[in-house]
Amino acid sequence: MSMKKRKAALLCGILGCLCYGGGDWLMMYGDPAYTGALSWLTAGVAAIPQWRFNLAMALAFPGIVLYGIALFAVQGYIKAEKPRKVYHYLNAFGLTPWIALHLFYVMILTLFAWMHGNGYAAEALPVCEGLFHQLSWLVPVSEGLMLPVVLYWFYLQIAGKTVFPKWMAFTNVLLIYAVLKGVSLLLPVSAFRLGFTNGLMSESMIFWFGIMLARKE
Repeated sequence: MSMKKRKAALLCGILGCLCYGGGDWLMMYGDPAYTGALSWLTAGVAAIPQWRFNLAMALAFPGIVLYGIALFAVQGYIKAEKPRKVYHYLNAFGLTPWIALHLFYVMILTLFAWMHGNGYAAEALPVCEGLFHQLSWLVPVSEGLMLPVVLYWFYLQIAGKTVFPKWMAFTNVLLIYAVLKGVSLLLPVSAFRLGFTNGLMSESMIFWFGIMLARKE
């Protein structure tokens, strides 16, 4: 793949981040007050209209396609064929949980809001907390599938197996995520902080794609 095509693919990735990140903000931005065990089942979520959850879910489909275009194009920066193939398959396995996790949270949030708006406010919190706890194993399993490709990319960069200099390993998306997570903890509790925190992974990916986009091969 030519440099021009890889740059175009990275732009697709940034658009994918905007789709996913936009959905993350849509399904969480609101009054941060909460009373239960899950800090994301907030008073703001209870008041969110259903169209916002529908749009948040709909955006995930073009989002995952655009993410895939960029993430598969990244393998073109790997020098040798064997590690390129390893990255390719790890990436394929890692993309699946993105939409699964998104759906998992959207379904719980939309149920919480629907119950509040249809006469079941008293039951909304125990039902949604119970649903989350029944299926909470999905979160570590999904993250376990998502992490290997990111860690492998770090290894490839620090070992000099990509076209980028070794120091670029420290622009890894997980490190960017850690920095942004630290920033989020400094923000006052607010609707903005909720949206920003919920969209952290997409926001981190924007920086990661942007850094590669800015580099010359």
